[in-house]
Amino acid sequence: MATIKCRNITFDNIQAILFDKNGTLEDSETYLRSLAQKAARLIDAQIPGTGEPLLMAFGINGNLLDPAGLISVASRRETEVAAAAYIAETGKGWFECLKIARQALDEAEKYIGKTPSPLFVGSLDLLKYLQDGGLKLGILSAATTEEVHNFVANHQLSDYIQLEMGVDDGPSKPDPMLFLQACQALGVEPGATLMVGDSVGDMQMARDAKAAGCIGITWVGKSDNVRGADVVINQLDEIQILEMSIA
Repeated sequence: MATIKCRNITFDNIQAILFDKNGTLEDSETYLRSLAQKAARLIDAQIPGTGEPLLMAFGINGNLLDPAGLISVASRRETEVAAAAYIAETGKGWFECLKIARQALDEAEKYIGKTPSPLFVGSLDLLKYLQDGGLKLGILSAATTEEVHNFVANHQLSDYIQLEMGVDDGPSKPDPMLFLQACQALGVEPGATLMVGDSVGDMQMARDAKAAGCIGITWVGKSDNVRGADVVINQLDEIQILEMSIA
């Protein structure tokens, strides 16, 4: 058990911390922006006129990525469905729309390649510090489980991360079932587990699951993106262990 402090807020009797991936531990802005732009171009090449509306839907404005936008926070399945909905406005059948959206995102991923996005400054140090402090750590991401596995492997985090969980065919954020499943897999109670994330969905999911607390991180200084957080931080090193106790 640990007492965790963030700014002027303390959380008692904490056994585990779950982290979002994109925008929390991983600086994935460049990758996500490129993915959205390439997918929109591919779809626009097949259905002219859909490119610009798709970019707006994805959360791309010029060369800027909205950290609260679709491509930043939605699961892969949700992104496919949203893109398909724009295609469907042209009168094509729904299953064809889904196929076009899925193929465009697949092709965009292959085009961009597998170069891993960098960790945010302090991510590795924080994970080491918390693991050394006896806490169980996990990643709970809207990315696919395969992407989470690749992220952990690319950055050699397996010594620190005990749970690598993404969204595949089941529920997506902010469904509290995700958080409850993650806690069960770690062998901890939700009430002894903190959530650290960069989106409203992370905060709502953890709150609805009766988590011990919600820590919102906004590297870009937009606290609205983590509305519902118990405390908002701008750097990961603001998460500190005050004391440890034997359960």
